[in-house]
Amino acid sequence: MPSSNSFLPDWCRAYGASLIHGQIKQTPQDFQVVENLGFVLTGDGEHDYLWIEKTGANTTWVARMLAQHAGIAQRDVGYAGLKDRHAVTRQWFSVRRPSSKGTDWRNVQIDGVRIIETQRHQRKLKRGAHTGNRFRITLREVRSDGTDVPHRLAAIRAGGIPNYFGPQRFGRGANNLLAAANLAAGKRLRRDKRGIVLSAARSFLFNEILSVRVGDGSWNKALPGDTLNLDGSGSVFRIDVNDDVIDQRVAAMDVHTTGAMWGDGAVHGDGAPAILEQTVAGRFPEYVQCLRAARMKPARRALRAVVRELEWEIDGTVICLEFGLDRGSYATAVLRELVGL
Repeated sequence: MPSSNSFLPDWCRAYGASLIHGQIKQTPQDFQVVENLGFVLTGDGEHDYLWIEKTGANTTWVARMLAQHAGIAQRDVGYAGLKDRHAVTRQWFSVRRPSSKGTDWRNVQIDGVRIIETQRHQRKLKRGAHTGNRFRITLREVRSDGTDVPHRLAAIRAGGIPNYFGPQRFGRGANNLLAAANLAAGKRLRRDKRGIVLSAARSFLFNEILSVRVGDGSWNKALPGDTLNLDGSGSVFRIDVNDDVIDQRVAAMDVHTTGAMWGDGAVHGDGAPAILEQTVAGRFPEYVQCLRAARMKPARRALRAVVRELEWEIDGTVICLEFGLDRGSYATAVLRELVGL
């Protein structure tokens, strides 16, 4: 288990060692994120939807400021996902209207926040309601050994990347994982911290499972007993045997192999994939224990993420990347297949 002052494991990469080294986030403009909401707003209802551009601002802090302006509890402000603080991001927030009169958003002043558009909708914006995000990332002071960066990027565009959880999931110095071990040992945690810690524990188990399958070359192949995920959806189905049709669908990235998101209950099916997942989880009994004690619902997560519409520009020591990811996938997982930061 990583200690509070250690680095996370260097999980296996699909395309080999990093080709280049460089700097990221020298300015917030070097990391830009645009949220894709994925559904049409109704134009009426009891919630104001605000299309916001924030720079150097934390999502939860912005939600708190919006609640204060509207005179409502912070729990009545919704957002689909947490966006990076050290970035320029555009995302939707929902704010419950305190009365039929509503809230005047024309005079709101929040540092680093600009309201671009306001609409109305019938329901609060829930976590995970968006379909994904579009990124524009600028790498600066890039150093390379002369290898073919476009070739690596083309491979990532064609084959996707291992769908690792990013390091931000585990807290500074992996402290969320240390807290998970303490939780298993009986230490009490605040309710708001408890969910973050449990999510970190099972995200770590998932990354460990994925790393093994990247190492043995099966992260983008279907094995008998695997549970597969239909691309772009939450639909999953298990296969007892493999055949050419399944292989073709996996190769076309129509379906993806999945790994366990551990919880209290069966998540692993049968065969070699189940044995692998049980073996990996068995190395971290403290995480399994706290997840079971919390009665976390088990789930499956795709081992592969599609890097949608990946484009790049290379100008001397500067590389600009643009790509889309489905919700729950991390831009850092794309970068680690290319660059050491």
